[in-house]
Amino acid sequence: MSKTINIDAFVVGAGVGGIYSTYRLSRMGLSVKCVDVASDVGGTWYWNRYPGAMSDTESYLYRYSWDKEDLQTYPWTHHYVYQPEILKYLQHIVEKHDLRKYMKFETEMTSAAWNEDTQRWVVTCSGPEELKISARYLVNSLGLLSKVHYPDICGLSSFAGNLIHTARWPEGLNLEGKRVGIIGNGSTGTQVMTAIAPIVGSLTSFQRHPQYSVPSGQRPVTKEYRDKVNDTYHQIWDNVWSSVVGFGVPESKRKTMDASPEERQRAFQEVWEQGNGFRFMFSAFGDITTNKDANEEACNFIRGKIDEMVKDPRKAAILKPKDLYARRPLCDTGYYQIFDRENVDVIDLKETPIEKIVPEGIQTADGTTHHLDALIFATGFDAIEGNYMRVKITGRNGKTIQEHWKNGPRAFGSIACAGFPNMFIVAGPQGPFANFPPVIESEINFIMSCIEYAEENIVAAQVEKPNGTTNATAHGTTNGTVNGTVNGTTNGATNGTANGALKTTNQSYTRKGKSRVMEVSDEAEAAWIDLCNRLVEGSLFTSTASWIFGQNIPGRKPNTNFYFGGLKSYLDWVKSQSSNGFPGFLG
Repeated sequence: MSKTINIDAFVVGAGVGGIYSTYRLSRMGLSVKCVDVASDVGGTWYWNRYPGAMSDTESYLYRYSWDKEDLQTYPWTHHYVYQPEILKYLQHIVEKHDLRKYMKFETEMTSAAWNEDTQRWVVTCSGPEELKISARYLVNSLGLLSKVHYPDICGLSSFAGNLIHTARWPEGLNLEGKRVGIIGNGSTGTQVMTAIAPIVGSLTSFQRHPQYSVPSGQRPVTKEYRDKVNDTYHQIWDNVWSSVVGFGVPESKRKTMDASPEERQRAFQEVWEQGNGFRFMFSAFGDITTNKDANEEACNFIRGKIDEMVKDPRKAAILKPKDLYARRPLCDTGYYQIFDRENVDVIDLKETPIEKIVPEGIQTADGTTHHLDALIFATGFDAIEGNYMRVKITGRNGKTIQEHWKNGPRAFGSIACAGFPNMFIVAGPQGPFANFPPVIESEINFIMSCIEYAEENIVAAQVEKPNGTTNATAHGTTNGTVNGTVNGTTNGATNGTANGALKTTNQSYTRKGKSRVMEVSDEAEAAWIDLCNRLVEGSLFTSTASWIFGQNIPGRKPNTNFYFGGLKSYLDWVKSQSSNGFPGFLG
């Protein structure tokens, strides 16, 4: 029989969010344990090892902001980092800050229940050994894009070749010379197709929905470029925290239709040549996501580029989207160009749907059997709520997270749910629609400010060092660690983690007294959801079915899964919460 381990905080997930949560909690002086079902850190970047896997954020921003020394010294060679580099970077951060000692891998949380009598979370985990945890705080970092999604296609299990999901790519898989089919042409699909087209015998894209994509601008960086970034990191991060999307690109306020046709063409061409999907969507003009006429101008520009790049008019016609440019913007390293290769083809599933999967490959409605050696599913994830639906999380009065989210996932400020005391979510529903790493940092800083607020309420609490000396009150900020109070960002230092120059301590502390329970009110949660719903009104993103609104899963009701007010607006709101005593939480 396993014994119960009593700790202050339990973190689930060791990806970008779990690593930073563990760092902050440990530096706060709390006892913490972090578990992950994978065999190492990385989260999404541990699992997504498909060829071509790459961030769509420039390398200098796809990292933590809080360690200034590391920002300036850690190497990156190209404008965008590939999966192996991201995984190596996350492993480096864990080693540098000695976080692995708090972590346990190949361990999965199976249930968590709030105990009203003890005011603690009781957690069970499966793995090589059963693990039982009693913790005051539960921090879930299960991942925004983690639970894989397979479309419901007849005969799926009958396929005799290699059946592959991009999020579970088999190590050592050799596709050289093979007949390969792929379903899914979003960010992942375009990346993997571009990477494998030159080596496979044939590649057939079974396209359900054509996508708009622009060049990424991927190329090596020069020493001069890196030096410039290092010299201006202070300004770079200050711009991120004061921006809407947090991608480090200019955010134009110019109206598209105020420009002449020639000016519009020049502006689109400039951002096309510079590269990056968010630059194309937000830097040329400021109303592409809100004005239909402006959006159509962007659509026509990209469609024209597809005609230029794809010489076969049949393929070009299939690849050109007909709806609005209103999904998370994609960028690529030569996606459209691969369709000029003789070994690459595209099937329009709207014209010729898949009838079923057979042992030999895919049979389409016209009676054709497309013979395949390997079938790749780049069909994405059951985003946001998927990972939570498979875990039994029970809050106050026996209410489960499944019950709380029966009409769609919801969380106050993306980090807390009514009826689930001292439970927090990283990258939960209704978080800012912006660059994920800065968003994750911002949300964790909000979570940590909530926990510190609770810790400050410990009655007559003094922190006793093992040697018996008492020299710090229980603010969770001892021996050089920062207080983490979320107040937006000041002078480029993100939310109370100033410059990352944080000293660490290996000593354990004992607190006396009872801390406050942080539980968001029903009214505050409902008001946040209402705000998110109002903010999305008028956005063209609502005109297209995508995972952003949960519509990639058949039968699921549309749900406003993001806060569309912008990163700076979110940080200003968080500042108001922390500076006013967290009015969204019960007293």
